[in-house]
Amino acid sequence: MKMRILGGVLPLFVFIWVLQNKHGNCERPVVVNVGAVFAFDSVTGRAAKKAMELAVSDINGDPSILNGTSLNLIMEDSDCSVFKGSIGALQVIEKQVVAVIGPQSSAIAHMISFISNGLHVPLISYAATDPTLSSLQFPFFLRTTQSDQSQMEAVADIVYFYEWKEVIAIFLDDNYGRNGIAALNDALANKMSKISYKLPLPINYDITDIMYVLNQSKSLGPRVFVVHINPDSQLRFFNAVHKLKMNGSNYVWLMTDWFSTTLDSFSLKNRSFLSTLEGIISLRPYIPQTARKRAFLARWRKLQQNELVHSGLTAYGLYAYDTVWVVARSIDNLLQQGGNISFFLSNMTNGTTNDKLQLGKLKGFDGGGPLMNLLSLTNFTGLTGKIHFSHDRNLIGSGYEVINIAKQEIHTVGYWSNFSGLSVLPPKSLQNKETAVTRLNQNLKSVTWPGGKSETPRGWVIANDERPLRIGFPRRASFTEFVTLNASHNVQGYCIDLFYEARKLVPYDIPFRFVPFGSGLANPDYDALVSMVATDVFDAAVGDIAIVTNRTRMVDFTQPYVSTGLVIVAPIDTSESTALVFLKPFTLEMWGVTALSFLIIAVVIWILEHRVNEDFRGPPKRQITTMFLFSFSTLFKTNQENTISTLGRMVMVVWLFLLLVITSSYTASLTSILTVQQLASPITGIDSLIASNSFIGYQVGSFAYSYLKDILNIAPSRLKSLRSPEEFEAALRQRSGNGGVMAIVDELPYMELFLQNRTDFGIVGRPFTKSGWGFAFKKDSPLANDMSTAILKLAESGKLQEIHKKWFCQLGCPTARRKDSVIDQLHLSSFWALYLLSGAVTALALLIFLLKSIRQYIRYKRKHTDLSSPSNTRCSHVIYSFFDFIDEKEEAIKRIFAQQDSAQAQTNGS
Repeated sequence: MKMRILGGVLPLFVFIWVLQNKHGNCERPVVVNVGAVFAFDSVTGRAAKKAMELAVSDINGDPSILNGTSLNLIMEDSDCSVFKGSIGALQVIEKQVVAVIGPQSSAIAHMISFISNGLHVPLISYAATDPTLSSLQFPFFLRTTQSDQSQMEAVADIVYFYEWKEVIAIFLDDNYGRNGIAALNDALANKMSKISYKLPLPINYDITDIMYVLNQSKSLGPRVFVVHINPDSQLRFFNAVHKLKMNGSNYVWLMTDWFSTTLDSFSLKNRSFLSTLEGIISLRPYIPQTARKRAFLARWRKLQQNELVHSGLTAYGLYAYDTVWVVARSIDNLLQQGGNISFFLSNMTNGTTNDKLQLGKLKGFDGGGPLMNLLSLTNFTGLTGKIHFSHDRNLIGSGYEVINIAKQEIHTVGYWSNFSGLSVLPPKSLQNKETAVTRLNQNLKSVTWPGGKSETPRGWVIANDERPLRIGFPRRASFTEFVTLNASHNVQGYCIDLFYEARKLVPYDIPFRFVPFGSGLANPDYDALVSMVATDVFDAAVGDIAIVTNRTRMVDFTQPYVSTGLVIVAPIDTSESTALVFLKPFTLEMWGVTALSFLIIAVVIWILEHRVNEDFRGPPKRQITTMFLFSFSTLFKTNQENTISTLGRMVMVVWLFLLLVITSSYTASLTSILTVQQLASPITGIDSLIASNSFIGYQVGSFAYSYLKDILNIAPSRLKSLRSPEEFEAALRQRSGNGGVMAIVDELPYMELFLQNRTDFGIVGRPFTKSGWGFAFKKDSPLANDMSTAILKLAESGKLQEIHKKWFCQLGCPTARRKDSVIDQLHLSSFWALYLLSGAVTALALLIFLLKSIRQYIRYKRKHTDLSSPSNTRCSHVIYSFFDFIDEKEEAIKRIFAQQDSAQAQTNGS
């Protein structure tokens, strides 16, 4: 009986126990543990610690959240150490926390994120800004502050706004520093700027390390510094800047938000230290002004007055406060959705023992995944403004303030956001305006720069007194008029004078020193000189440096100050002109056609004028003389006879126009022949020089060698190097077959100087290349542009020509004796159209005359032929009769026709 009763009651007790356990599991826990790992005694940590304590107090005092469950914040000090931070994370996780807040260090965040991944404990950081903390690699990591990706884009926009092209980056040599600067490098590249030099600082740097890095930077050209380090309450960095006197007006200091965080952490009572920070620009996370924020600030100041907090409220303190609320709201949502606060024993510590940590007892959080999803879906307004996250679990921030230190005050000179760029208006007021971000619509208020200057610094310094510009120059052995080192070890020459004059027009000082290149015994290799500029042995090169393609790939050249090109110099014949030189302007064919034209014109004009002009009548001898004298006298416009007939005048108009063109062309050609020397060399140009297989000379160090060998494919065995004008002359006199050269190929300025006092040689043809001389600078050197502008000003003012006259025109300016090998004779092909026109007009006039004469002859014959007598119709008789008729004066014929017409009229009247 008892067994039956027991058998019936036992299932009832089991059922009640199950119900009680089930009901107990659905109840909210009394306490939820949340861990916090950060450096307590740090600029960021001091504000964050108190802010998180205030947040926990506010949450536990608010009945609308967690509904009776207390939030317990378990804090561990990382002491800015990756090792201690990792240990601290394990210690708080051992206490069964559902989430870990922090750390503020990106390096520690990387390490703890691996632990969070294994134990499914969400890690929420309010200060780890490293952009490589990716949600793909760390799915349990959430960032409640803005990523450095955004901050570096803001820095790049500032650099672009002020049109600086190069910056120097000084950064902490850890994940935070390196990855932040990598993001800056990408952002600057999108703005056509770059980081020229990267100078890392040790993690635990001191003032000695800072001064070492800054001393390194003083010898570099850029003067725009981007400093990306951790907040430092001692501001050691700027103590070093002040000691090294690097706070002058030519410096630009751009600070990331570590600097504004440091300033905000200081007490408002003492701002005298700001005088040493004059002109610095920094970014500060933009937090909109709201009533809640103002109330919290007042609450914070009261705590400061009561000495309950020893730090000013920083942006990261506000982010820390909101982070606790983000965690609390997400836990509340998890519990409301029926989630359990339960843990599982992790197998990631199998085989690992530690009495203090008891790693074997580490448990993972069952609700880690759901809680992480709820965290990423957060959407509410906190002290820092709207809090919501992007798909990669980064806070969608409000942007940054751009602050400037001036007159011991912190001034906001603008704002930056990813949708508006730089603006003088807060991002919130521009959020709904759709405007393309360009430099034209970017704006900042007036900025005070280091030294109290309002003028924007150039952002670079080519050189200074401590490290002057190293300018290499070719120490020439020949043609030293261009550049050389004289006996007094002073640099002089045409190129040097020009450099000095151009330097005067550059709007800033350029400390420099000349460094000779070459021994002075032979001309140096100019390609090697240019290469030394590209490899930073020299900062620039000044001299007679030709601008050619392979050199422009290595360096930047100024505007050419001399136009040049390769020319051919060969021996010329200085003998007297021949007696028949006047025949050379025309070809034989041209002379023949011209002479024939004179004869034709003589005959045609005689035919047209003989019947009407007394000057063309008389005895046969006189007529022949008149006919030819008239024709040739038209050449000199001395003819005494005038044309009377209309047809004759028409022919003469065209003929005289033809003579005008021919005589003008003849005069010009003869002048050219008489003033230019004839060549004694068979070389007529570069083509004949290549085909001749003769030896060719070139100047040592000139680019002519590489051009002849590589571009024109002339065998190196045909090329002879020559050191001086004396060697030029000797080689040309010896000729190619006697150990000399057939011709010399070199740049025009050298050859003009060579020919200045040598009449036995001349330039063949015209330059077959086009180039110029310029000064060489490193790639992207701003000085190249400024020197180009100066050279243009010298050319416009005439100063360039004055310098040229000073060096090369003391005994008369050098002129090239240049002669084409084949005389430019005038060919018939150049004038055939004129001859055709003159011939056509002449033929037409002759045809009209003949038709008119034949008509008169027929009329005359009809009147005088006796119809009763037999007529003589033989051809010869008709021709003779016709010639007899036209030999008569036209006036007499017209008189006969008039008498006949009168007699005929009288006969008809009777």
